[in-house]
Amino acid sequence: MTMPPPKQNGLGLDELLTVMDRTSANLERLQAIWDRAYPLLPTGPSAGSTNEYDDLTRAWNDLLPGLPRINGWTISESLPDMGGIGQAYIDYLELSEPSQALEHAKEAPGRALSEYRHRLNRARRRAVRERIQELTTKVDTLLPQILADSDDAFGDRPLDHPGVSEVESSITELERLMGGTAARQGRWNDLHRHLHFSHLHDWHDIHSVDWPSVKPDIEAAMFSEVEPLPVPEVDLGVAAAQQPAGAASTALNWEGITSGAFERLLYDLLRHLPGYQNLQLLMKENAADRGRDLSAERVITDGSGSVRTERVMVQAKHWLSRSVPPEEISGALTRLALWEPPVIRGLVVATSGHFTPDAVAWTEKHNESGKMPFIDLWPESKLATLLSERPWLAAQYGLR
Repeated sequence: MTMPPPKQNGLGLDELLTVMDRTSANLERLQAIWDRAYPLLPTGPSAGSTNEYDDLTRAWNDLLPGLPRINGWTISESLPDMGGIGQAYIDYLELSEPSQALEHAKEAPGRALSEYRHRLNRARRRAVRERIQELTTKVDTLLPQILADSDDAFGDRPLDHPGVSEVESSITELERLMGGTAARQGRWNDLHRHLHFSHLHDWHDIHSVDWPSVKPDIEAAMFSEVEPLPVPEVDLGVAAAQQPAGAASTALNWEGITSGAFERLLYDLLRHLPGYQNLQLLMKENAADRGRDLSAERVITDGSGSVRTERVMVQAKHWLSRSVPPEEISGALTRLALWEPPVIRGLVVATSGHFTPDAVAWTEKHNESGKMPFIDLWPESKLATLLSERPWLAAQYGLR
């Protein structure tokens, strides 16, 4: 089928989502046609076609232009020829040969629909990932602020807080961005009910129960990327048997990632470190560098079986040209009050570079004094060690 040239550039996110939504509608219409047409196909020797099947074939062909190409591919084939299928059964019967190839050909439109749906969902995830992450960060940041500012609010009336409308609009947009790329398994109905009533106890439920339950659905729409990283055509077993010579590189390409990618790397690293849970990426409003902190719960166990959790903040410093001085660490301590309650008992400062000797000495003195929170410094060398145990993360972010 001859396809018109695609529109190449200039699509904004909203315009692209509109195109994708309409494409999804066309895909569902094609699926409905195929669900009606497939049972009509012959299952044995027969002759000719039917008016109903011919009408379905025409409708199928009319809808095909509604599926734009995705990386150069789209569905272009018509439905199987009903008369040809029936005649093929006759031919196979005369030859006394099995008809597996014929059955495979009959099911081709269904496989093509599944392939297109997969590609469409993958393209949507790519398009919306950054915006979903931005909105998720906003909600993570606003929810504790709304509760902290509203502790003395009357419980029998909706909250009057500027963050309320921002959370509501963010969640509405998140659902639009997700589309059909991820199943809604969280407490979405409860979330919307609590947003509707908007009393103080509703916002406590949103913060503690509803929002944590829907975040995995949101992350599935953002991170369920199955496209492989590029690799050369090589038989790994054969290559390994040849005992390749040379040394393994140890340096990480920190220059190749942005500050935002460094923050996401820390987020993913903490997700895979034992003892960390309930991660949140928080935006510091009005921060000059638009930097972000990560919040997490660190699970601590002892030999008696006792378990406790403490809240930890992680600050990202993607500094390559200079080392982190002590005033950056003391400044981070001062800003921790913005994220309480709950109380913060640990601070991790992670950098892709180094700390000055004065920064190390200042931190050691702070920790020896017994003051809270306890400060951990993660220089590039510690990150390299942690990533050496998780090489897939280093590869995913292009560090190797």
